[in-house]
This record gives sequence, structure tokens and C-alpha cells, in this order.
Amino acid sequence: MPFPLRPLLFAIDAEKAHRMTIVALGAWARTGSAFSHAPDAYPRLATRVAGIDFANPVGLAAGVDKDGRAIDGLFGLGFGSVEIGTLTPLAQPGNPTPRLFRLPEDDAIVNRMGFNNGGLAAAMPRAIAARRRGVLGINVGANKDAADRVADYVHGVRTAAPHANYLTINVSSPNTPGLRDLQHGAALADLLAACIEVRGATPLFLKVAPDLDATAIDEVARAAIDAGVDAIIIGNTTIGRPATLVSCNASQAGGLSGAPLAALARQKLAEFRSATGGVLPLIAVGGIGDAAEAYARIRAGASLVQLYSALAYEGPGLPARMIRELDALLARDGFAQVADAVGAG
Repeated sequence: MPFPLRPLLFAIDAEKAHRMTIVALGAWARTGSAFSHAPDAYPRLATRVAGIDFANPVGLAAGVDKDGRAIDGLFGLGFGSVEIGTLTPLAQPGNPTPRLFRLPEDDAIVNRMGFNNGGLAAAMPRAIAARRRGVLGINVGANKDAADRVADYVHGVRTAAPHANYLTINVSSPNTPGLRDLQHGAALADLLAACIEVRGATPLFLKVAPDLDATAIDEVARAAIDAGVDAIIIGNTTIGRPATLVSCNASQAGGLSGAPLAALARQKLAEFRSATGGVLPLIAVGGIGDAAEAYARIRAGASLVQLYSALAYEGPGLPARMIRELDALLARDGFAQVADAVGAG
């Protein structure tokens, strides 16, 4: 069900509307109203993943709040976790605008942002100051023009580790040339080993693309297990374009997210579940827009789920609604805890 302000926001350029939303959420948090909800209102949804206690399994994916400007407000929507970033060592403007496109007929978004962010040093004070009504993840990446991308990731992990509940290494964006090459072979093994060495006690997650084939999935799963990664996030936007798309913006270059990504994301979750043998926690992202889809991903093997594009179409009430309905689905099927439903499908 679209939210009341959607027509107004959709009349504004997509990136400008996004910035306005982040500013509004930050301002809402400063009034104190964002702290009125009870994050533990649904004890059935509490779960422990990678040694971290989550009040519920519904999280916010990276990319919504790249610079950590609205952490408190986003937690106030009911999310069990909020992941900020992607943050790079140095500030960078990202790709030329326009670079964010709505596909309203498809409930989808195409973006080619290019890791636009103000840099790690600017974001860390905001992460430290956040009141954290849930789990805070920090997603790190490499600068576009970095001479040594592994060094950039190591710097990001070392800098953010003291201030995060978990860290995510993002090698899945299609909008930084060559970045996805780090998902393969010796490049991935070397990257993971270097980041594990400096992460201290902070859990380390790996975010991969949904466009990997079966051979690459097996390779990523083995590398993650061997390195000691704590969870895999599946995945990011896709460079593919389903034949069902009808929006005029479907041909825009960049990564596709939203409802049309659901089928591919489900398939890749199942393939990673098989490849890891259930040894590593999996976090499902892509095309999740309601409690039924979140529940299906959990039953398919996801320990946690994350949202992004659905918020643009369903509005800020979506997380709280999903949490309430997910609790009801678990109760209906006789699950005492959400963890009991993971892989039960």
C-alpha cells in the first residue's frame, strides 16, 4: 500500500527526495520521538547471528544512509539493524548526475551512484554519537581511483571496527569499475585475509552480487568459510534486466533493485545455502517488500533480511508493519523463535 507522501516525493528528483528523507529522519530523531518505540516488543523475533543479538531480523541495507546522518531516526522506524555506508577512505562525489532513477510501474529503482560519500573520517563521529536502538553495521569499500584497493578495505575495516557491531566488505557494487573482480579467486582470498587480520573482535560480513554463477558461488562460499567470515550478504543490485520491466527507465545503466530482483535474489540465496551447507549465516537482500517475502527468505535459509528500495514505494511505516506481520506468521506456524524458522522451508 503506497504511503500518503509518495505522490509528493515522486514529483521531486529521486536523489533530491532521498536527501530530503535523510534530513527529515535526522531531524525527527533530534526531537526524541524516534525513541518511543519498544525494540523488544516482539520477543519471538529476537535472534543471535554471528555472536550479535538482534531485536528482530529486519534490517536496513547499506546505501540508504551512506554517511550515517540519520542512524537514530532509522532505528526509530523499527529496524533491528541499520547498515550505513558504503564508506570509502577518502570522500568522493560518485558518478555524474542524474544517477538514481525510479521505475514506478515496476516498483523498482536503477542507480549508478558510484560510492558517493563523505569519507570514513567524517562519518565515524556520527556513528559514535548514535544512540543505537539496535545493531549498527558499517559497510566499507574502496575509492574509485585507489592504487591499492585491498589497502583501502583494510583501512576501512581498521577505522570502523571499534565503532560498529559488525562490518561489511562490499565487493558487489556494479557502479565502480572493476570492483566486482574482487569477488573471485586469489583476489578475494587475499582481500578477506587482509581484512580479517585487522578487524579485531568485530564480526566481518561479505556482501556479494546476485549476478554470480554457480561456480563463482561455490568459490565465494569456500573462500568465506576458509577465511573465517561471519556472514554473507546476498546480494546487491543486478546488472540484469528481467523481460517483465515496462518502465521507460529500465534501460538506464546501473544496478537494478526492487520487486523485479526478488526471483533472482531467492535463487541466489538457495544456491548460497547449498554451497555453504548452512555453516555460515546468510543475509537476504533484494526484492523484499513485505512480511511474506521476508518470511519466505528466512524459511529458505536467511538468518536476517534487509530492505532498501521497498521503502521508497511503501514508506517509513514498512519496517514496523513487517515486524508485526512476521511475528504473526511465526506464531501461525508454531515457531517459538525466528531462528527456528531459518531453513525450515
